[in-house]
Amino acid sequence: MRISLYIKVLFGYLIFGVLGFITIAFFSSNMTLRYLVRDRADQLYNEANMIASTCRQRYSGSNIGIESLEPQISSIASYFDADIWIIEQQGKVVYRNDGKTTDITIEDFDPSEQGRGRYAIGHYYDLFDESVLTVTAPVSANFSTYGYVVVHQSISGIYEVRDKILNIIYLTFLIILALSLILLLIIRLYILQPIKQITIAANEYAAGNLNYDLKLHSEDEIGYLADTLKFMAHELSNKEEDQKKFISNVSHDFRSPLTSIKGYLEAIMDGTIPPESHEKYIKLVISETERLTKLTSSTLALQALDAKGNMLDITSFDINQVIRNTVAAFEGICQPKKLTFDLIFGERSFLVQADMVKIQQVLYNLIDNSIKFSKPDSTIWIETYDRREKIFISVKDSGVGIPKDSQKKIWNRFYKSDSSRGKDKTGTGLGLSITKEIITAHNENIDVISTEGVGTEFIFTLPKANQSRT
Repeated sequence: MRISLYIKVLFGYLIFGVLGFITIAFFSSNMTLRYLVRDRADQLYNEANMIASTCRQRYSGSNIGIESLEPQISSIASYFDADIWIIEQQGKVVYRNDGKTTDITIEDFDPSEQGRGRYAIGHYYDLFDESVLTVTAPVSANFSTYGYVVVHQSISGIYEVRDKILNIIYLTFLIILALSLILLLIIRLYILQPIKQITIAANEYAAGNLNYDLKLHSEDEIGYLADTLKFMAHELSNKEEDQKKFISNVSHDFRSPLTSIKGYLEAIMDGTIPPESHEKYIKLVISETERLTKLTSSTLALQALDAKGNMLDITSFDINQVIRNTVAAFEGICQPKKLTFDLIFGERSFLVQADMVKIQQVLYNLIDNSIKFSKPDSTIWIETYDRREKIFISVKDSGVGIPKDSQKKIWNRFYKSDSSRGKDKTGTGLGLSITKEIITAHNENIDVISTEGVGTEFIFTLPKANQSRT
């Protein structure tokens, strides 16, 4: 059985209240009683010692009778509601302020039984029916002890004072406990309730309802969590949309050459295409097959980049030499359009740290893209230069350019701008996606600058190698 977080918090709150009350009842009761007993014992001892000081004058030569002490003793006894006795050293009670008989001799009288403390609690040799607090002050003179002033006070009075103090503490605790319910309400409204909303939203997203509207606005950590969850759902929704577009584009780009191949072969088989034209159409079939092979290879390359991410073979190499070698591979393709290359290198050699094979693929894709959309009898410029710890590589053409609203979309898989669809029948729409993935895997950037009718420039960066340039 699943117990909600609110029930757990409420249960914990009740446990806290009970344990808090027990703690106060036990510890506060004992501590308060000890404090009150010590404080009252100190007061009684001071009074007993004052009476003992007066009694000392009797034993030091002054003729002071016990009767002369009665006003002082009665006043103290009345104020503290106490019994005051004067006991000789042998245990004989010679004075009691309550007027009761003094014909009492305490057997085994030993004031030292109080130990080092100034007071004792008990029935005082069983002479009281209830517990009393007793303090004893010696009457000494001429280096001798002649008796003791003993003050008794019922402990029940101290208990009453303690209970009154505890009642105040209990009442204060209950008020604080009641006020803390406000905190419990705040926790429910601003923490538990939002968490419940987030949980519902997470379940909706998990069930596939990525359009569920999580209406939670807060500037704290809970709000940040909600915003993160909504952002995640939005990104998943976009991914799902991209996946649908990806499948649609793959289907479209595969269906077109397959339809052509099927049509050509059926026409050859049923005789629609005469034998003398077979070679022409077989070449077209081979061309479409090569297009499918290229499309499949590009798709597998993207899949490998997604799966392996940053698994790159990083080495140091001369990027200028790689550019020369890559450009040489396009000389035959450029001749029909009479295109030329202009290589502009800031230094004779630039050493970079990267995956050389992957960077060759980047250069191939960018140069191939520039050749497709360059005007006849034009120039493709490739430039390298350094800025601090980076090498910048630029591939620029004077072709048809890319519309402004399409410049952010060219990195999407299978995307082709409207201006390119009519002219580029062999492209897969994956070249720039692969290029972006490779540069991102190197933790570098690639940007595009383009103006329709003027041309396009791609610029990407690579880190300098640690070795010095040669």
